[in-house]
Amino acid sequence: MTDTNTQTYVLTGATGFLGSHLLDALLQRGNRVVVLGRSSASESLAARIDKLQAWFDLRGRSGQIETAEVDFLKPLCGLDPKTYRALCKKAGTLIHCASDTRFSERNRRESTATNVDSLEQIIGFAKDSNAPWFHYISTAYAAGIASGHCPEAPVASERFVNVYEETKARAELEVALHCTKGAIPFTIIRPSIVYGDSRSGRANCFNALYNHVRSLYYIREIYRKDIHEHGGRKSREYGIYQEDSDILHIPLKIAVAHNGAINLIPIDYFVSATLSILTHAQTGTYYHITSDNPKTVKDIASYCEAFLNIRGIEVVYGIAPDTPLNPPEALFNRFIEPYLPYLSDTRMFARSNTDAATAGLIPPEFTYDIFQRCMEYAVGANWGK
Repeated sequence: MTDTNTQTYVLTGATGFLGSHLLDALLQRGNRVVVLGRSSASESLAARIDKLQAWFDLRGRSGQIETAEVDFLKPLCGLDPKTYRALCKKAGTLIHCASDTRFSERNRRESTATNVDSLEQIIGFAKDSNAPWFHYISTAYAAGIASGHCPEAPVASERFVNVYEETKARAELEVALHCTKGAIPFTIIRPSIVYGDSRSGRANCFNALYNHVRSLYYIREIYRKDIHEHGGRKSREYGIYQEDSDILHIPLKIAVAHNGAINLIPIDYFVSATLSILTHAQTGTYYHITSDNPKTVKDIASYCEAFLNIRGIEVVYGIAPDTPLNPPEALFNRFIEPYLPYLSDTRMFARSNTDAATAGLIPPEFTYDIFQRCMEYAVGANWGK
C-alpha cells in the first residue's frame, strides 16, 4: 500500500490526455512530479508543460514540477552519465503513461518502438532510481480479439484488432517480466475508452468518441450548406432534406459486425480510480478501469441525432461488405474506419481488483446530458483546432 500525498512521482506521457489529467491531480494533491518526455517540433517539454498548467489553471504549482527531456530508445535515456545519476536521485514512484495510440499497420515500427522497445530504458531507470512502484497505464483492449469475460489477469490472446492493442499487450508482458526480475513492485492499469469530464464537459483531446460525432457534424454542415446556398441539388439526389422542424434528414446506415456496446468512462472517473489504485496498490495486480454499463451504438446514434438535430441514422448488423454506400455513408465510414470494431464490442471486463482498490467506485452512467455537455464543449473548442 502507498500514500499518494506529498510524494515524488515520475510521470511519462504528461502532455497526453490521460497523463495531463494525472499530472493535474497529483499536483492538486501536493505531490512533486518529475515529468519525463520530449520536445515537440516547435516547443520544449517545459513549454508544453507550461501550457498545460495554464489550461488546468495550476497557478502557483510550478515549484512542484520538474521536467527532463529524455529519449527512452537510447542508453541512459539519452542523458550523459552525470545528468542521469542526478535525475535518478530525484525520482520516486513511476507512472508510465506515454504511448503511441495510433491503430494503423503502417505505423507498426513507430508504435512498437514507443510502446515496447522503450520499456528497457524506462524500467532500467525505475530500477536505477530505486522506484518504490512502477505503474503502467495500459488499455482494457490489450485483451485482444475476445468476447465475453476478460479477467484482470495477464493477456492470453494472441490475436488483436490493431497494432495498438497488440503492442500494449506485448508491453504488459515486458513490464511484468522485467519488474519481477528487477524486484520492482508494479501494477497494470487498464482503462477503456476515455472521454471528457462528465461534470464540466472539458477536455483537451478530442479523439475516439469525438471522432464519430465530429464526422457527423461535418457531414451535416456539408448538406446544410448545399441546401441553404445551392438549392439542395446534391442533397435531393441522396434523399437528404430539411424537415419542417429544421431537422436535417440524412439517410445514413452505420454498419457494424454484430450487436455490441461501447465501453466509455469519463476522465474524472479515470483519475479518481487511478489515484485510489496508487494508494491501495498490490504488486503484480491488474486493474480494469471500465464501465459495467456500456452503451450500444444505437444509444450513441440517438444521442448524436438529438445533439446535431438530424434524423435518418440507422444501425445495421452484418451488412455485406460490397453493399453500395451513399456519399454520406462513404464519408462517415472513411472518418471512423479505425474505430468500427469498438462500436460492436462484446468484451466485458472483470473489475474485482479495481472495486477492491477503489471501495466500489463506479463511473457515472453515460447519459445524454453528459454526452451533450461534452460535445458542446468540443464544438466550442472547435474540436481542439
